Amino acid sequence: MGALDVEQRGTDGRAPEETGTSPIEVRGLAMKYGPLVVMEDLNFQVRRGEIFVIMGGSGSGKSTLLKHLIGLKAPAEGSILFEGEDFFEADEEARKGILRRMGVLYQNGALWSGLTLAENVALPLEEYTDLDTRSIGEVVSLKLSLVGLRGFESFYPTEISGGMRKRAALARATALDPEVLFFDEPSSGLDPITASRLDDLILQLRDSFGTTIVIVSHDLASIFKIADRAIFLDIKEKTMTAMGSPVSLRDSPPSDEVRRFMTRSSVLGPSEDSDASRDPKAQDRRDDP
Repeated sequence: MGALDVEQRGTDGRAPEETGTSPIEVRGLAMKYGPLVVMEDLNFQVRRGEIFVIMGGSGSGKSTLLKHLIGLKAPAEGSILFEGEDFFEADEEARKGILRRMGVLYQNGALWSGLTLAENVALPLEEYTDLDTRSIGEVVSLKLSLVGLRGFESFYPTEISGGMRKRAALARATALDPEVLFFDEPSSGLDPITASRLDDLILQLRDSFGTTIVIVSHDLASIFKIADRAIFLDIKEKTMTAMGSPVSLRDSPPSDEVRRFMTRSSVLGPSEDSDASRDPKAQDRRDDP
């Protein structure tokens, strides 16, 4: 079995759609900052309707790869295709069309602090649709309800907990009903219970709406819970050295680096950016509803 051939069905026992054009295809991608090579020779496809995780240690280029996938950084070499179209070779109108089909949840939520939750979610609707004010309000209420924030429309981001801010950011990311959603370390800064609730929302999006989801994560509990497939970026080899379901990568690791990553003990304690690792007295005492 080759290093990139560890394939099994997803978390729910099904195989995501394998026919037709892939929503995302990466061909021979090299990521560089000047002469510094971050990763090279990246080749993979994201299947329609799957939850696809990008894994790797600190400094392996996970977030840099995400920047390439959402169009913020051009490849040093290779190409990134969306529905068969090369994003960086497309004209401006085609790029806008591709971006219109994406939603992004950034690591810190990136909500506008001077806007209420409703105003934050309404922003992409006002910018990219011709909906009237009443229709936008209805969509906003629906999106906030779907993430469990009905009644919080008039709250500002600073008035709610970290977990609620992540969910509000998710409501904004789904405002335009994107075909593909990107998440950058969604569990970062969350306690385990709140992180698990966010995982449940991600699964609901996939199962209820067929959304294709790409996630950058190092959180093994989350990865094993929600990922259909994952790739591993090896900082030593400067390329991806594994692809498959989390269970298959744990049980049949193609390298020592993958084995070490996939078998880290969950009892070692929270990561350095988890709320649980901070002084409890400094945490926001507000509970998620």
